[in-house]
Amino acid sequence: MPHVIRRFARPLALALADASLFTVSAGAVPTHLGERSLSAGTRGPDVRSLQQTLTRVGYRTLADGVFAAGTARRVRSFQRRAGLRPTGVVRRADARALRRALRGGPGDRRSLGARPLRPGSRGHDVRVLQAFLTSAGFPVTVDGVHGSGTARQVLAFQRARRLGVDGVVGPTVVAALRRAHSAARPAVRAHARLTASGLAVAPAGAPAAVRRVIAAGNRIARKPYRYGGGHGRFKDSGYDCSGSISYALHGGGLLRRALDSSGLTGFGSAGRGRWITIYAHGGHAYMVVAGLRFDTSGRSGAGSRWQRDRRRSAGYRVRHPDRL
Repeated sequence: MPHVIRRFARPLALALADASLFTVSAGAVPTHLGERSLSAGTRGPDVRSLQQTLTRVGYRTLADGVFAAGTARRVRSFQRRAGLRPTGVVRRADARALRRALRGGPGDRRSLGARPLRPGSRGHDVRVLQAFLTSAGFPVTVDGVHGSGTARQVLAFQRARRLGVDGVVGPTVVAALRRAHSAARPAVRAHARLTASGLAVAPAGAPAAVRRVIAAGNRIARKPYRYGGGHGRFKDSGYDCSGSISYALHGGGLLRRALDSSGLTGFGSAGRGRWITIYAHGGHAYMVVAGLRFDTSGRSGAGSRWQRDRRRSAGYRVRHPDRL
């Protein structure tokens, strides 16, 4: 009898193992979005991937791997925005559209405000958001990717405008950004001239305060750089970056006491000015007056704080004196 049991035990074990493998294989769920159609009631890793992708392109969805009513609603919203039939079912074409939206490729031309923007969003509308933030005085790299830098500036803008500070760029934030952008658009109608000796000549028609700022800037244009210079007293033997700006603004009657570069990040109003724009962060500051840059950086080469060439403003807070 034991011999008979041993005779059939191995084939039976192999048969059971084969059945087990078959059962696992038959019940396997695709893990990649687009491998199968997804609709209400579907579950699995690909559903979770769908939900995460929807959130990243601006349609916040609970990523629980269950295709329920909430997921269906957000799928239909995305489909309508992407020009697809709002069926609520995710087929291969829908999955491809989601991936395109995630990449923010050349075909993604959504206007700012067409969808809510959050960290992770990509596309043309994110580029517009970044450009508007920069012009409003909250500079950020314009790359079409809503990363951590953009998220910080969105929160800063919301706080400055006393909006709901949630980091979501919705209709209220977009309207405030458009107003700020429009207010920052006026440009200087006339530009100062730079002489061969490195001094600035105010343009005709410039406001009196601007002419006084330029005259004060000329007085220290060739002064040496000295760290901390201009902060203990306005009349000094040398000036650092913020000391130079403080001296010129004080000469124009726009500033009572010297500010360091961090203090200048809160001076005046946000955004570019019509005549004077100040760029500042914790480590450096410079300003543009009637089209000329007033900056200690580059003084050693140009011989003067007044320079014609521009510099990158990414990472700087952008401010201007009120009404200028």
